[in-house]
Amino acid sequence: MTNKLKVGVLGATGMVGQRFLSLLDRHPWFEVTLVAASPSSAGKIYADAVAERWALGAELPEHAAELIVHDASDVQGIADQVDFVFCAVDMDKAATAKLEEDYARAETPVISNNSAHRWTPDVPMMIPEINADHVAVIEAQRRRLGAKRGFVAVKPNCSIQSYVPAIHPLRSFGPTKIAVCTYQAISGAGKTFESWPEIVDNVIPFIKGEEEKSEQEPLKIWGHVQDGRIATAVGPTISAQCVRVPVSDGHMAAVFVQFERKPTKDQILAAWREFAGAPQQKKLPSAPTPFLQYHDEDARPQTKLDRDAGHGQAVSLGRLRPDAIFDWRFVALSHNTVRGAAGGAVLTAELLASDGFITAK
Repeated sequence: MTNKLKVGVLGATGMVGQRFLSLLDRHPWFEVTLVAASPSSAGKIYADAVAERWALGAELPEHAAELIVHDASDVQGIADQVDFVFCAVDMDKAATAKLEEDYARAETPVISNNSAHRWTPDVPMMIPEINADHVAVIEAQRRRLGAKRGFVAVKPNCSIQSYVPAIHPLRSFGPTKIAVCTYQAISGAGKTFESWPEIVDNVIPFIKGEEEKSEQEPLKIWGHVQDGRIATAVGPTISAQCVRVPVSDGHMAAVFVQFERKPTKDQILAAWREFAGAPQQKKLPSAPTPFLQYHDEDARPQTKLDRDAGHGQAVSLGRLRPDAIFDWRFVALSHNTVRGAAGGAVLTAELLASDGFITAK
């Protein structure tokens, strides 16, 4: 790609918006030319807008620091200046859904971190290595919206990013039941230890809405495009319990799986080792190689050691062993604000750009 596409980041002052700016700094295909947020931040220099709120270990990108924050509700004004937008606004679901469709109707593709359109039948919910074929539904969505180049694509909830990629290469063995317990970092709630002292030396066994998302969203990802919509898969049955733990970044999952045809350990390890999706095959800029990384050591993966594997885009696996109730159990780990949020959206945008769905205006 010779000329970089112009990108706007909506919700740029929040934690996920900050992660977008960090990941897109010096990106070979995309250049952030505009940042937008709520009216309270509009008009400020970005560095000033996040002066007390910058939550990442990495420094604020120099180019982004000097940008003037726009009002995210100025759809046409922003659409006239960028080729597409990433969306991480902090608004209620109905307002977010309308805003994203307004941008799409203004012929500006939206790659969203939000949940508002995850269950819209003609909106693809992407883990690019798993369901790249779902981009085919975009043409039906464009017809519904009356758009020629605009559309909305979303990424799924961060809680499923570790275990769904691990199950996917094993689907030929017919997984029928999955039980999973996720141990989720505080950045998933947009928090730091400084802003959430109650989490220190504590575990909270409830995250609102997370278990339902963990059980249901994989079925759309494993679904198929049919008659201009995504028909969800009928199985496997998933039971999830989601727990907030005192970790800055990284979601870990303890996974238990039952199969129609029980694979051997060697077959599972081979499937993980050999798996590569469209991002790896296309050599997309943010694609981790390998995508799934297995650790033989008993005490791996560990959040602090392994969350940044593949620059935060890979999934780390370990502790594969037989289970007394299910067939197999294992542990999985992913970086929740990279692969699980902004990074997954960036990889989705790369896939869509490579397929010609995102182009320069």
